Amino acid sequence: MHIIQFLQEWWGHQTWSEIIAVITGLLCVYLAAVNNIWNWAFAIISVGIYIFIFFEARLYADMGLQFYFISMNIYGWYNWSRKQGTKRKTPVLMINRREIIWSLLAIVVFTVLLGSVLKYTTASFPYLDSFCTACSLVAQLFLARKILQNWLIWIFVDIIYIGVYTYKNLHLTAIMYAAYTGMAILGYHDWKKEYKRQVIKN
Repeated sequence: MHIIQFLQEWWGHQTWSEIIAVITGLLCVYLAAVNNIWNWAFAIISVGIYIFIFFEARLYADMGLQFYFISMNIYGWYNWSRKQGTKRKTPVLMINRREIIWSLLAIVVFTVLLGSVLKYTTASFPYLDSFCTACSLVAQLFLARKILQNWLIWIFVDIIYIGVYTYKNLHLTAIMYAAYTGMAILGYHDWKKEYKRQVIKN
């Protein structure tokens, strides 16, 4: 009885904006994991709503990240819709050493610069928020370019986000990121299988 009452009270504190953002967010990640191009449409809806949610939560780096996500979602939709030669869809790519080096460098520089700015504002967790934002920037670019290792970055950063959003009382969002983690694992294995099929065909 107490559990039911607790759940009712908890649900009463959730907002419709977060509920819609969570549902569309889950749909976009699941569709991306199974290599469905319509993931980008749901992604645009979800990140558009999260601009306002993160502003209210004072997670300013995450809020700014959503504007980047919108542009990358448009690019990803365009890139995935392009046919390359006789191929039915854009192939899965493997990360190279140069991309690893540049990605790590970009994450470090971005974290230090943005964190140093946000620490003078009312932002929560300025450096941690900036680090997660930097990782997400790289992961989203890799997702749009269909690089397999984007899922490994998402798994890493999603686990951190679970803790951050739980602390900020964005419980539905924390649950969503827990689901994201599972779907990112699924996405990595599915894309890896597809990459292996591509290698065999070539």
